[in-house]
Amino acid sequence: MKTLTVALPGREYDILIERGLLSQAGERIRAVLPKAQKLAVVTDRNVEFLYSSAVLDSLRAAGFEARLFTVPAGEKSKTPSQLAALWEGFMEFGLTRTDGVAALGGGVVGDLAGFAAATILRGVALVQIPTTLLSQVDSSVGGKVAVDLEHGKNLAGAFYQPRLVLMDPDVLNTLDLPQFMDGMAEVIKYGCIWDADFFDFLAARSSRPELMADIEHILYTCCDIKRQVVTQDELDTGLRMILNFGHTLGHAYELAGRYVEWSHGEAVAAGMCAAARLGVTLGVTPPEVPQKLEEALEALGQVTRLSCSMEDYAAAIGLDKKGAGADITLILLNRLGHAVPHQIAKADLLKLL
Repeated sequence: MKTLTVALPGREYDILIERGLLSQAGERIRAVLPKAQKLAVVTDRNVEFLYSSAVLDSLRAAGFEARLFTVPAGEKSKTPSQLAALWEGFMEFGLTRTDGVAALGGGVVGDLAGFAAATILRGVALVQIPTTLLSQVDSSVGGKVAVDLEHGKNLAGAFYQPRLVLMDPDVLNTLDLPQFMDGMAEVIKYGCIWDADFFDFLAARSSRPELMADIEHILYTCCDIKRQVVTQDELDTGLRMILNFGHTLGHAYELAGRYVEWSHGEAVAAGMCAAARLGVTLGVTPPEVPQKLEEALEALGQVTRLSCSMEDYAAAIGLDKKGAGADITLILLNRLGHAVPHQIAKADLLKLL
């Protein structure tokens, strides 16, 4: 088993990575929640069919009274109304402050269940059990939880760290190829912003079998990078902003597709490429970087350019949480493997786009 500790004072937690870990969920969670009696397990309809029985059996064997709360699959579940439905369901279940919530699913489930755990009874214990590559390398670690509003993604949320993160690489075998490669956009991001050698390692492995052969190393490296960033800047006021490389423009592409035409990974892939090209224009990014990035993403079957109206660019930039007044902090690469914040007027950024 590979173990990483996110060492936030008073809120430390472990990330456990091991094949077959799903069947150990009960004993692992019992070790960190010794007094809990009830565990609300939030999942979506796709994951319910695949993994809920194994997790519920493991939890009950460890002495938990566990109940499943299933939401529709997809971004449409990250809404205030779905959040309120979970609150009411938790109360009907009789959840108390010594009990907990487990998020069994991808990023949508993790964000929604995490925000529900953060806010019900002013906060109960949260365990993340991510089942997609995207959620394993990104959204399950670091404590960002949120729901979407009509104005945009993740606009109502909180910083709320889990008590434990359980990653079973075997669950990735049930992802279809597009969904698996969707997560690789976030994996490539870590090489771009932090570790050029890791980028080269990934660029040499373009097929799913090659990547799965080294998946424990890939998950560990991504989570280790995020762990280092989060422990230095939990509340996203400085260093943590680099984790949003490609996301400012990626959110514009998601908005342009009304959150159904382009997946998050596709939008981020195109957003990273656009940010790399902008970096060259602004004299920050070396001119060879965009091509290397595009070649690595194209080898994984990812898109590198998406169309977007100026209205959608303006809306996404205006709502970006890295904005302050008339300016925005755009994350750029001053070399492959190192990201830097670059402050620019929103109006100037729109002109460049």
